[in-house]
Amino acid sequence: MKNNLQNLIYIVDDDPDDRQIILDAFLENSPEIDYVFIENAETLLENLHSDSSDYPALILLDLNMPGMLGLQALKEIRGNKKFGQIPIIVLTTSTLVSDRKTSYELGASCYLRKPDSFGELVDITNSIVKLWLHDN
Repeated sequence: MKNNLQNLIYIVDDDPDDRQIILDAFLENSPEIDYVFIENAETLLENLHSDSSDYPALILLDLNMPGMLGLQALKEIRGNKKFGQIPIIVLTTSTLVSDRKTSYELGASCYLRKPDSFGELVDITNSIVKLWLHDN
């Protein structure tokens, strides 16, 4: 039986620079965070279906990736009883109203646009930890 690991975050983004910047922002205020970098939606689903890894406490999901798009992964995750309740925060560069609307319709816990500054990203990741990872 898999467990949800309280401080484990999957950072799903095809851009290695974005993954690192997001992690750096989390570590500014929450050095206890564990993370798994995932480059695409297919690998995300493989990890969730794998018997060898625990479920993350949170998935940070980009929408625009090569291969399977983030929205398709979101739909598949929400359709699975085993891990469908994991909070999923869409963090994307998309400014399309339709992407926001569809993300929420498919079960996203939150939809955020990637900020322009590192300071804003630090604020966002700090809020994510406070809202989604701590049992306050």
